[in-house]
Amino acid sequence: QVQLLESGGGLVQAGDSLRLSCAASGFTFRNYAMGWLRQAPGKDREVVASISVYGRITSYADSVKGRFTISRDNTKNIAFLQMNDLKPEDTAVYYCVADLRQSRFDAWVPGADLDFWGQGTQVTVSS
Repeated sequence: QVQLLESGGGLVQAGDSLRLSCAASGFTFRNYAMGWLRQAPGKDREVVASISVYGRITSYADSVKGRFTISRDNTKNIAFLQMNDLKPEDTAVYYCVADLRQSRFDAWVPGADLDFWGQGTQVTVSS
């Protein structure tokens, strides 16, 4: 059974940091690109960051470049999203997602399919 379990969300103040974790099971983690998507209230989901299977290639939304860092540990089947200098506009539900091709994260549009999704974790940033 495929499972992506996010953790690390919470309520923080603007300028604070959070690290989201995603524990994967039920599939061969090292064969999948990983990504983080988010959905803010009243808005479509958007891709925040993605990382290739060995972690050599990363991609970020313009809104988070320089503040967020995606990483992965293939020995422990975990992906991370380090979020620094958080802003109120980062408030959203953050989803951990796995797909066989990182290019699908780059091309993703709302409603498009990706292989495996977590349930999401809430991040709230107060001003």
